Amino acid sequence: MVRALAHAILERYGYRVLAARNIQDALRFAQESQEPIHLLLTDTIMPVMNGPELAKRFRSIRPETKVLFMSGYTDKVISYTAALEPGTAFLQKPFTPQTLTQKVHEVLNAIPQPNSTERAA
Repeated sequence: MVRALAHAILERYGYRVLAARNIQDALRFAQESQEPIHLLLTDTIMPVMNGPELAKRFRSIRPETKVLFMSGYTDKVISYTAALEPGTAFLQKPFTPQTLTQKVHEVLNAIPQPNSTERAA
């Protein structure tokens, strides 16, 4: 239900959305899409694989893709089941259409931070 709602909201605001029904669909999109995928919007806690694990696998295929996690669980539950790195983009459920689109816009327009293993040139 949340997937369908987010899909409808984002398309209404002009975003092109590939809505994956499950983790396999998301990874298939990463492998097969001929177009850039700018953002992965994923729940933090899911039955087969948690969001951070999905994001890691997705970004191993598409390293340029930014990630926005969402969850209706409290911080305490998330920290035990799907720990997020500090500074990770996160959206708390429930959210309004404005909050969702504002956060997506913010993540898409964020200046990438250098990885701690990268050196500045």
